[in-house]
Amino acid sequence: MIYFQCDYEEGCHPAILKRLNETNLEQTVGYSMDPYCASAREKIKKAVGRPDADVHFLVGGTQTNMTVIAAALKPWQGAICADTGHIACHETGAVEATGHKVLALSSEDGKITAAQIEETVKKHYEDGSREHIVQPGMVYISFPTESGTLYSKQELTDIYAVCKAHDMPLFIDGARLGYGLQSPACDVTLPELANLCDVFYIGGTKCGALFGEAVVILKESLKKDFRYMIKQRGGMFAKGRLLGIQFDTLFTDGLYEAICGEAVKKAMILREAFLAKGISMYGSSMTNQQFPILTDAQKEALAKDFAFEYWGEAKDGKSIVRFCTSWATNDAQIKALTDAIAAL
Repeated sequence: MIYFQCDYEEGCHPAILKRLNETNLEQTVGYSMDPYCASAREKIKKAVGRPDADVHFLVGGTQTNMTVIAAALKPWQGAICADTGHIACHETGAVEATGHKVLALSSEDGKITAAQIEETVKKHYEDGSREHIVQPGMVYISFPTESGTLYSKQELTDIYAVCKAHDMPLFIDGARLGYGLQSPACDVTLPELANLCDVFYIGGTKCGALFGEAVVILKESLKKDFRYMIKQRGGMFAKGRLLGIQFDTLFTDGLYEAICGEAVKKAMILREAFLAKGISMYGSSMTNQQFPILTDAQKEALAKDFAFEYWGEAKDGKSIVRFCTSWATNDAQIKALTDAIAAL
């Protein structure tokens, strides 16, 4: 069985494993205050083009989302996001458990618009009962989205303008950031993205690390006392150097970009194989997630040798499924799957 269910089914890139082994018996201070974390922070700030950024390391995406959101919001505020956003439907109410409501907006492609955000804020403040209603306090988006789609530079610019006009932080979930930035459909660079939001994170778990996410805080008011919130939410990892070593390796000699780029190239091969077979795709993902629409017979045939995820029901009794490539997907796995697609 070859697994294409998600992008974190392997361990980590060999270069990371090598460095973890080499440094295993070293003694360092804990809680991400070690030299490896310091080095990783500097490399990330350089890659982002923001020497003024604060960089923090957490273990996983859900933990990161709830920690950032809880730190950014006042007790009576909620986070605006797409109704398909990760915090809205895949985190078991983690954000709500912090006491903050998720204010979900309808979306067909995983994205929300500046106009939707503006309308939501306007509607709230025009309501005579607004003090009895959760106040929109920030905006959360993903890059890429759950559907593999990307915000353009102009869309990010427009959203950020609305956020600044209403003094609401813009938070970008970057669990798959590397795959988004390496997409042929991407028109924004990492430094540009960093200048179009207040806080974002660079995903490691899905992009070559054993685990870990790097939070990058740009807005000055969000920086103060953030480590207190990390500790309170259970995110202050005692052996922090394990996170630092991983990100220090990923941001050495362009490794992060290279391995994410390879995953996207392989996903594009799969996309073309499905299209060449006359199989239509759900949405317009040009990232490492691909969503073919299969008949029951096609789904059953592929499921004999490949693991993939059911995504939802399509028209005419067909199913939308998801195939994910990752930094570790190899040529032999891609050939096996494309051969199987051609044989359907």
